[in-house]
Amino acid sequence: MDHNEPGGLSAPQLAAMRRSLTNGRGALSRRSVLRASGIGALTVGGLGTLSACGIPPAKREGGATASDDRSAKEKVVNFSNWTEYMDVDEDGKTRPTLTAFTQRTGIRVKYTEDINDNVEFFGKIQPQLAAGQDTGRDLINVTDWLAARMIRLGWVQRLDTSLLPHAFANLSPQFRSPDWDPGRAHSYPWTGISTVIAYNTKATGGKKVDSVTQLLDDPSLKGRVGFLTEMRDTVGMTLLDLGKSPEKFTDADFDEAIGRLQKGVDKKQIRRFTGNDYTSDLDKGDLAACLAWAGDVIQLQTDNPDIQYAIPAPGYITSSDNLLIPAGAGHQRNATRLIDYYYEPPVAARLAAYINFVCPVDGVKAELAKIDPELAGNTLIVPDRAMAAKSHAFRSLTTEEETSYEEKFAKLIGA
Repeated sequence: MDHNEPGGLSAPQLAAMRRSLTNGRGALSRRSVLRASGIGALTVGGLGTLSACGIPPAKREGGATASDDRSAKEKVVNFSNWTEYMDVDEDGKTRPTLTAFTQRTGIRVKYTEDINDNVEFFGKIQPQLAAGQDTGRDLINVTDWLAARMIRLGWVQRLDTSLLPHAFANLSPQFRSPDWDPGRAHSYPWTGISTVIAYNTKATGGKKVDSVTQLLDDPSLKGRVGFLTEMRDTVGMTLLDLGKSPEKFTDADFDEAIGRLQKGVDKKQIRRFTGNDYTSDLDKGDLAACLAWAGDVIQLQTDNPDIQYAIPAPGYITSSDNLLIPAGAGHQRNATRLIDYYYEPPVAARLAAYINFVCPVDGVKAELAKIDPELAGNTLIVPDRAMAAKSHAFRSLTTEEETSYEEKFAKLIGA
């Protein structure tokens, strides 16, 4: 690979990529595609789906026993990912970073975009995992709450750190030690997902909106405020506004946040709770301000200069999508090498330039600047220290808490 160009790309490839950021598939937000599916992965219905799958209580600490690894004999890795979550060339078919990985290592990547919803995908692989069988996938990418559940169940391989020199060295401190996988023994983040406040200055009359209190109490915004149908994002941001810690909150704290939001519903301050469809309403001004995902904000700003965002003084919620090697995977070494590859800054920059979500790789900024200086300076993609210091993760939940909290949240949003 030629390290003089980001991700080993030629000058024509770089030019094509820059065009794709505003005109091609790169102009789509993967998180938006995900949110389009409904009110979030763990509604009451989603919990019912998990129960119906026969999943035992997630109380056992995981550490799957190593299966026979065929990596030396079979130069392949089977990778399941979300749609619109990998860099694609102008032809819409070639995936430059995956192609470069194969050219360097001789390992062919069978890449499948078969994850559309966490619960739905888990339903596909749960029977094999429960039976101790190979799922046919060597690498998967799931959201942090599901990653935590799978690790607790013992259905994830422990990673071989000797094969992760770049990942170990370059993982951003912001993502190093989640409470559900201390020290990243089983997982590495693909992207971070930041929840911020977005507002349309034309709709607010030029007013800045920078707090949940303002969203819930400012009379000039009445009936034009949106919150998210993702419980962890909406409740987490409200907890922060109440001076509570999303990392350490109690049942009473959760109920206080729900009560605060209920008042916003009762007095019709909140227009509605949304999935990614807030983007069109915000763009048009039907929503003056709302909770939003940073990747969507970046995309909206490309075409609408009235769209602005704010980080509330108490901070913001960060979640992540994470690479895991399922228990029983047949090509563990190959999968681990692929994880490490995406922690090389030139490769990480290529990916970040395409998907526009928080890059978890330290040292990526200089490489991203070679592709697009504006993106490199965007703290929604490459958080600076001040931005990273304001991030908070919604703590892991027990099975009982998960059921109780989602029921209360579903009642709030009318699901």
